[in-house]
Amino acid sequence: MADSLAEIEALELRLMRAWVASETKETKKLLARDFMAMIGTLPPQLLDRPSFLAGIERGFACTRFAMREVFVRQHGKVAWFVAGAELELRLGAKVWSGPFLVTGLWRKGAIGGWKLTERSLAKLDQNDSFADMVRALQLWK
Repeated sequence: MADSLAEIEALELRLMRAWVASETKETKKLLARDFMAMIGTLPPQLLDRPSFLAGIERGFACTRFAMREVFVRQHGKVAWFVAGAELELRLGAKVWSGPFLVTGLWRKGAIGGWKLTERSLAKLDQNDSFADMVRALQLWK
């Protein structure tokens, strides 16, 4: 199982690097046919696989990323990836940057291995006091 978790982290890095390089062919290899992305705007927007790939070709760019806190949990043939990240996204002249929560649901198929099925990108609130209050709820400390 530890090998699968390291593999998911490596696949996430591969995917993000492909997006930064605008490599739609490489990105396409990593996305499941039924891939769906939830972009955490107000209101939230959905992009299916063809829309996401076309978006990359039309300038929906990730120009910078740095993964911070990374968590991967495997549940049978699926794995849940969650990371705090610093992202810089661009669409035309508009820049959307800062701390984000990046999530991904990876599914392992009989052919082709792990594919990203679901992606969520949401900008994080920088309210440290609320984070501290939530941390205080953790029973495992």
